[in-house]
Amino acid sequence: MAIPGLSGVSNTSNTGNTDNVAKANVDYQSFLKLLVAEMKHQDPTNPMDATQYVSQLASFSQVEQSVQINSKLENILATSQLSQASSVIGKHLTSADGAVKGVVAEVRLYSDGIIAVLDTGKEVLVQPGVKVKDAA
Repeated sequence: MAIPGLSGVSNTSNTGNTDNVAKANVDYQSFLKLLVAEMKHQDPTNPMDATQYVSQLASFSQVEQSVQINSKLENILATSQLSQASSVIGKHLTSADGAVKGVVAEVRLYSDGIIAVLDTGKEVLVQPGVKVKDAA
């Protein structure tokens, strides 16, 4: 995400979460394919041990639950970011370096952070070191 006229703002996107979900989905799909292939090609004269089958089903269930938990945690994080973003509107904000000051008129939420648009039109990345206080 690029924001023109903004200095000191990171343009890197947060692909770590997306990559983790994609890996979990690949692992989930791979596990399912492996389990089906194993059952399809097992020797009928020497079938798989029932305890191994139950163990694999338990593993399958754990992978499925992990994917669902990750999805729910992402929703909670998004809700938290929205709450944090709305809480700074109308407050006086000073950038981490102290160069930009103003009252927050608008907040934009992106996957890699929160951008506060000040009443002066300047944009500030809300990050550690930024000072927020009630408007004077």
